[in-house]
Amino acid sequence: MKNTILLSITLILLICGCAKNKEEEKATVEKFCLTPKLKEKISIETAQLLPVTESFSLTGNVAYNADDVVQFSSLVNGLITTTFFSLGDYVKKGQILAEIKSTELNSLQAEHKSLKSQLLVAKRKLQATQSMYENEIASQSDLIQGQSEVDVLKSSIDNVEQNLALYSASGEKSVFQIKAPVNGYIVSKNMSPGTQINDNEGSLFTISNLSKVWVMVNIYSTNLKDVHEGMDVKITTPAYPDQTFDGKIDKLSQVFQSDEHVLKARIVMDNSNLKLKPGLTVDVLINKKVNQKDMVAVPAKTLIFDNNQNYVLIYKDDCHLERRQITPTIKNKDFIYFENGLDAGEKVIVKNHLLISEQLKDNELKSGNKNQLRQD
Repeated sequence: MKNTILLSITLILLICGCAKNKEEEKATVEKFCLTPKLKEKISIETAQLLPVTESFSLTGNVAYNADDVVQFSSLVNGLITTTFFSLGDYVKKGQILAEIKSTELNSLQAEHKSLKSQLLVAKRKLQATQSMYENEIASQSDLIQGQSEVDVLKSSIDNVEQNLALYSASGEKSVFQIKAPVNGYIVSKNMSPGTQINDNEGSLFTISNLSKVWVMVNIYSTNLKDVHEGMDVKITTPAYPDQTFDGKIDKLSQVFQSDEHVLKARIVMDNSNLKLKPGLTVDVLINKKVNQKDMVAVPAKTLIFDNNQNYVLIYKDDCHLERRQITPTIKNKDFIYFENGLDAGEKVIVKNHLLISEQLKDNELKSGNKNQLRQD
């Protein structure tokens, strides 16, 4: 009887122990680790001490480099009959861009024809004088005078032909041809078929090599004290919303524009990819230093806002990640600054961190449930 009771108690204890082990096994939380595939999709930055800056934005627009342009003005008067280019086209040196009908061409061609005829007569006269000189009928001075007339006419013909070549005259069409003086892009065009060209006409078109462009920034008087030459800036444009261009203030004007009430600043930008096109509107982001004391900073995109709280993901190694609640001290467009809660040198995840945060959050909830089960 006694043995039967002991056996029964032992069985009860074993059953209870197994049940408890099963409950604890259910409550056990598997540690979250970054897989190699997931790690390839994240970015990790190191918190660092940086000067505290405040961001403000200015407007501007892209302009062609005025130091690297060719403005074409016609050397003759006339009427534009045909154009072979449009604004924004890329043209090559020597390419025909337009044709001009001009009375000056008729005059030059008539002069050229007349001089040719005179030269033919002068050469025949010189031959006759040469023969007479050899027969001692004409004097040496007559021979020299005849040769001089031929030389003068040849010089006049050369001068007319050079002018015809300078104006790119086409004898077949009886027009002057306007040719591209350099390689580049047409950044302004002030001509079309039917345009009358006269002595007071300005530039007909402008060609620029857009490998470098200017960004002209509008600076209002309230921002003037915070902008200086050599300052680094970031440039964004609605044309490329996900891209930021780095630049530097190259020159500040010393005179306010009376019509716009702004001071112009110039930023020289590399444009080898031709994304920054003249006329494009841009925003120029400038950071000004507001605190002499450096603070721990991480990129602004690091911050996770969840349930009215701010968090950052701390990376120690692939299996040791921390979802740390934190309170930012100062924030601008690029960085978040902290007085406490984060040390310089700690690593934070800044890309695809929301997915990892949710996983860590789920693990925290499961861990809380496990502890509750153990207490029960």
